[in-house]
Amino acid sequence: MGNTADSLKLLIVEDDRGLQSQLRWCFEGYEVLQAEDRPGAMAQVRRQQPALVTLDLGLPPDPANATEGLALLEEILSTAPNTKVIVVTGNDDRANALKAVAQGAYDFYVKPVDADTLRLIVDRAARLYELEEENRRLARQAESPLEGLITADPGMLKVCRMVERVAPSDATVLLLGDSGTGKEVLARALHALSPRRKERFVAINCAAIPENLLESELFGYEKGAFTGAVRQTIGKIEHAHKGTLFLDEIADLPMSLQAKLLRFLQERTVERLGGRNEIPVDIRVLGATNQDLAELIRAERFREDLYYRISEIAVTIPPLRERQGDCSLLAHALLERFARDQHKPRRGLTAEAIQAIEAYDWPGNVREMENVLRRAVIMADGPRITPEDLGLDVPAEAAEGSLRLREARDAAEHEAVIKAMARCNGNIAHAADLLGVTRPTLYNLLDKFGLRKASEPDKSPL
Repeated sequence: MGNTADSLKLLIVEDDRGLQSQLRWCFEGYEVLQAEDRPGAMAQVRRQQPALVTLDLGLPPDPANATEGLALLEEILSTAPNTKVIVVTGNDDRANALKAVAQGAYDFYVKPVDADTLRLIVDRAARLYELEEENRRLARQAESPLEGLITADPGMLKVCRMVERVAPSDATVLLLGDSGTGKEVLARALHALSPRRKERFVAINCAAIPENLLESELFGYEKGAFTGAVRQTIGKIEHAHKGTLFLDEIADLPMSLQAKLLRFLQERTVERLGGRNEIPVDIRVLGATNQDLAELIRAERFREDLYYRISEIAVTIPPLRERQGDCSLLAHALLERFARDQHKPRRGLTAEAIQAIEAYDWPGNVREMENVLRRAVIMADGPRITPEDLGLDVPAEAAEGSLRLREARDAAEHEAVIKAMARCNGNIAHAADLLGVTRPTLYNLLDKFGLRKASEPDKSPL
């Protein structure tokens, strides 16, 4: 595991004093806490917030069955859902061990206890806890200066910096990217960071309004301009005076309205339908589209002169599948938000769920992830979100590909252990210091890679 284990707290819940003592020796390198019953364990959980718990299911006042242990498991995960719990049970109680895993336990171990095997399970749980904790830390720190956007991807951070630089100006900005990548979030950030922040941000989706209504929606109309125009109504452009107008899906503007919009951008005045007065309007215009405007210009479906007017600054937003590490970061952040909004208990993600999230292609980008995780928070029964709760269609080959990082880590560990042992001439203590791990961890690595010599002493089973 490495030196990170030194800072992790491990709570051993066991009513056998002798076994307590033996387990404390087994977990050298962890800050070991102990409890003998459910009240004592929950006091430790609330006060010390351990990362890991080994839980004997047979606890007083009824150590002959698993009722108290299972109740404690549920209480631990409800109070501290990120905690990794390894249940320890008797050889004849496998059914309750499986029930505990279904309730959210990380893993189970059947007595009699073997120190090396149990340590290996705990170390593996600790590695997963640290990975998830790092994701949560990055999610907190990766919140960009742009409100509502979470990222640690270099490409997306570059977009954020570009938005920050452009925001104070009045330049017309065109946001380009797939559906669901966060174009409106960036548009709102451009407004929030601009001198117009105290004025209105007015958004209109050009694809969502019928063509025969879009002109009056944008430019407004005078009373009597057409059947049903019973009063004077100002349009979105005029409504955004002194503020920002965001034209989403601008590529869907009909050609007739493209000409009128171009004229407005050139002259900064509008005429309401049925009116004759030119009304000056002071606004900043932002546009967004998921379509290829160059192709639309070639097909004569979008005006080239309008394109140059709306794209003084063009910002291309990468799709979620190309944003390194953002899938798991966003997933953890969204789970926290949706659990709070839906008044649901905080739920973590199983290792398999994280793997599915990272392997999935996310064609609908962040918007699709929001929908998937909101549904999972509402529908999930257990304390952890599972791949079944997510309902993602992940191809087998993609899921296998997501394991390559783990394989690379194993290969790097294997090489480092071999080099350290060779450099220290097989001295375990010196090699452990060189690698920055405890001696038990080095023994586990030697066993893992089949490098331990037969002559080396083995730890006695408990």
